[in-house]
Amino acid sequence: MSKALRPKNAVIYGLLAPGLIIFAICCIMPLFVAVYNSFFDWNGGPEKTFIGLQNYAELIGDKAFWSAFMNNLTFIFWTVLGQIGIAFIIAMLLQSRILKFKNLHRTVIFFPVVLSAVVVGFLWRIMYNSEYGIVNTVMRGLGLERYIQLWLDNPDIVIGSLAVPKVWQFIGYYLIILLAAIQGIDQSVLEVAELDGATGWKKSWYIVMPLIKNTLMVTVMLCISGNMKTFDQIFVMTGGGPGTSSEVVALYAYNVSMNRMRYGYGSTVAIGILILSLLLILISKIVGRKKEEEA
Repeated sequence: MSKALRPKNAVIYGLLAPGLIIFAICCIMPLFVAVYNSFFDWNGGPEKTFIGLQNYAELIGDKAFWSAFMNNLTFIFWTVLGQIGIAFIIAMLLQSRILKFKNLHRTVIFFPVVLSAVVVGFLWRIMYNSEYGIVNTVMRGLGLERYIQLWLDNPDIVIGSLAVPKVWQFIGYYLIILLAAIQGIDQSVLEVAELDGATGWKKSWYIVMPLIKNTLMVTVMLCISGNMKTFDQIFVMTGGGPGTSSEVVALYAYNVSMNRMRYGYGSTVAIGILILSLLLILISKIVGRKKEEEA
């Protein structure tokens, strides 16, 4: 019997091999190269000076790195709240009997996901322009001049302004995941809940959310990992400015490596991003488990 299965297994492994090879070359190998380079003082030239853990010691005391990390945390807070929160609300609306043309809404909401982050960054930078941008133009037309801002030039609001395009782009991604989870709920459970008077937000909060809590935790972890490494959109829109008020850790790693020509330390920053991302995901998982046990 085992001999009969061998050709089938060979076919399976053969089909998996190209993808695994590409993944190893594009993801696993660069990780090991970054770890190796992090132990050297290297400016990109042919010579490297081994310095052991000095780069890591410098990283721990690097105020600019931790400032960028705090910017990342703020960015993650707004994107998790916006992407998953809005996606859940829309998912519940799409499951209701009130909303019409549901397929059209799904298509329109998912469309920004397929756009390049660079395209989205350029688009929203134009929209945020203080003189001819559509955001301030609409506010002037509505008589809301007192709310007009220099959206990308004000250090106090720049992170929130950058989070809006990210939320807009990826609502559709999390909407699809949450819709699949909600549609997997036994409809008789929802019907009984409605008969008992659990409608609207009560049904969402007390019935749907507990039943899809595992999916919600997966979306939170995906959102944290995805936004922890955000780079291209912020690079296009602000370049980390004004000053360093919108500089995130991925952008800081780029500046260290490409602008300061410290490739060894830049590799250390990249490893630091990986470790912090894993810690944030672990913390979110622990918090989710505690809430599940309390429930």
